[in-house]
Amino acid sequence: MQDKSFFDEILGDKIFLFSFLLLAILGLFVQFSAGAQTIVSIESQGIKVLVALVAYSLISRVRINQIKVISPWLYLGAILLLLLVMVVGVTINGATRWIDLFFFRFQPSELAKLALPMMLAWYIDYRQFKLSIIDFSLIFLAIFLPASLIYQQPDFGTSMLVILSGLAILFFVGIGWRFIFGLLLVLLIASPSIWQILEPYQRSRLLTFINPSSDPLGAGYNIIQSQIAIGSGGLFGKGWLNGSQVQLEFLPEQSTDFIFAVIGEEFGLVGLLILLSLYFLMIGRCFVISINANGTYSRILSASITMFLFFAVFINIGMVIGILPVVGVPLPFISQGGTSMLTIMLALGIITSIDRDRKVNLE
Repeated sequence: MQDKSFFDEILGDKIFLFSFLLLAILGLFVQFSAGAQTIVSIESQGIKVLVALVAYSLISRVRINQIKVISPWLYLGAILLLLLVMVVGVTINGATRWIDLFFFRFQPSELAKLALPMMLAWYIDYRQFKLSIIDFSLIFLAIFLPASLIYQQPDFGTSMLVILSGLAILFFVGIGWRFIFGLLLVLLIASPSIWQILEPYQRSRLLTFINPSSDPLGAGYNIIQSQIAIGSGGLFGKGWLNGSQVQLEFLPEQSTDFIFAVIGEEFGLVGLLILLSLYFLMIGRCFVISINANGTYSRILSASITMFLFFAVFINIGMVIGILPVVGVPLPFISQGGTSMLTIMLALGIITSIDRDRKVNLE
């Protein structure tokens, strides 16, 4: 009983920790293979894993009512940080997305992915589900403000994740299908204007998504190489450190956006199914907690975090296998990126706090 109490109070949810640790360990192995096969290539990732675990443990012990109080302030802080990026942000490969904190680079757009659903859940709970046209207008403004700032970095993938996580909340609060179809119709009508504001490389990605072979050595190169890597892995893969597409560096961005293809080539279909099973276990646990959560804020926020995690996994895998355009979304817990891992673990810590709140109320 004492061991159980220690685990529940200090470490957190068993399913989350089990899934995360296996995913993180797999990520370290794959990062080693994709990153020059040196300890240096994975030691920073290992530190990020430890930091994410500590952050998860700490936030999971905070009462959900306290988290609720800081929600609007966290959203405001995220907006201010996104504005700060435009002034003092670090530019890498043509993208200005990071703030240099000397000992690490912080990406405010990742914080916005968590702060937005927290703020929307707080606002809807504050309004007690009595949402007027003005309320919906404010909600849409709250969604598209951070999304537009993130898009200008430019970061199309993260801006779409922010929009999807926000719109998911509107679905959870019972918005009608007529409104959803109306919104899709507006987007369809506005698509020519949206096309005009896209960057040239973004237009090229959308066109090559339809037909990658139209530019096999240019915009279509990434998706063609990732499909070759996954297909050549077969059922059991070529073996760790033996992927030809990876080791000969034909596969682009193999430590970040296209790391799913590395797993497919080296561990095959079996490895990919194990990976998907771990994600399914984690997302399923989020779903169960969201169903049983107490209170409007907890239910909306936990459901939104569940969808946010699902979208992150689905979009990355979708773009790697070619069913979605390449938009630069990392694979959770596997791809390099400390801020992304930290944000998702904080989100899981909040869901754990929600579940603990439910258990306390049952006692």
